Amino acid sequence: MGGAVAFLPRLAASPAGYIHASRPTWYTSVDGDPHFIISVPQKEDAICFNINENPGAVLSLINDPVTGITVNGELIGDKKVNNDAKIQNTYFGKLGIANKHLNIRVTVTPEKITIQNETGKTAFTWLDSVTMQQEGLTLIINKKKSLVLSVGSGASFVIVLHQVWKKHPLHKDFLGLYTLESHKLSAQTHGLLGQFFHPIDFTILEIHPGSDPKKPDATMIFKNKELTVTRGWQKDYRRDPVHGTDIPCWFVHNNGAGLIDGVHTDYIVSSLF
Repeated sequence: MGGAVAFLPRLAASPAGYIHASRPTWYTSVDGDPHFIISVPQKEDAICFNINENPGAVLSLINDPVTGITVNGELIGDKKVNNDAKIQNTYFGKLGIANKHLNIRVTVTPEKITIQNETGKTAFTWLDSVTMQQEGLTLIINKKKSLVLSVGSGASFVIVLHQVWKKHPLHKDFLGLYTLESHKLSAQTHGLLGQFFHPIDFTILEIHPGSDPKKPDATMIFKNKELTVTRGWQKDYRRDPVHGTDIPCWFVHNNGAGLIDGVHTDYIVSSLF
């Protein structure tokens, strides 16, 4: 995808949002036309899948009943429908991050960042450079690039701003979400990303040529199920603002069928909060 996208320093560990460069960062993320990347550190590998759903759908990404943290994302589509494409491109155009216990709601769009709590509402734009700390919330805006957010004692989130050329005939600005320190969320965490915050295990067997010579197929054993997967790459945009970094991963087809609990439509929710 063209246009100016976000550049991010290496992020995690400290409340300020910066980590030591020597440590590999394992994270789960969703970016692009929702590409989910699940790091599996003990395998030094990753699993990925896409969710194909209509613009306007709101997906439950993270839901932790113990810490009260939820993250939902609303899909937007391209400016016009491409009648030739079998699947329309969708992206996250709005993210809602909340801590129910602390009564904090943060709404992020490609235009602005709005914080709502008991004291009222505060809004910033992506043109601001802001570091804000208040009870239960740390927020850092890297102007026109990214937002680092920690709510309560839970995980930190990095939201990357993808900006396209204003007069682009097709694409709109959109957001990517990267979760760091997900071990700080409880074992009851669920959602399209949240269910993978607990250690997962898989075995890859029978690697063989697939329909694309550059991308072999294989059989993945996951929770006693056999899934057909394809070796491919997804983009991590945290470091390279335009081109992204290729992350090799095993791609699970059909909206993550067999990998995610239930089916992807189970994760459609009625609103951002």
